[in-house]
Amino acid sequence: MTRIFKILPRADWEQAVSLGRFEGSAVDLADGFMHFSAPDQLVETARRHFAGQADLVVLTVEADTLGPALRWEPSRGGALFPHLYAALDVTRVISVEAMDVPRS
Repeated sequence: MTRIFKILPRADWEQAVSLGRFEGSAVDLADGFMHFSAPDQLVETARRHFAGQADLVVLTVEADTLGPALRWEPSRGGALFPHLYAALDVTRVISVEAMDVPRS
């Protein structure tokens, strides 16, 4: 089992819960897929993209439950990152935790 992670503002998650799905952040929508991080990528993703932001949550999802819409694709330095080419059904989220990201 491989767990993957999605960082987002708490307000976005609350809206997703009310809709039953998360369509993605502005960056996700622009790129055409939802950005996730593997366990060893989470800290660096937080530092690079969310430094100093408040009221964030991190979603934990079991990668195997996402089916073929999840693809592992090269990004930073050739590392494979999980990308979801679909909306995220909120029932796939196994935990939601507050996340504080230090300022860079």
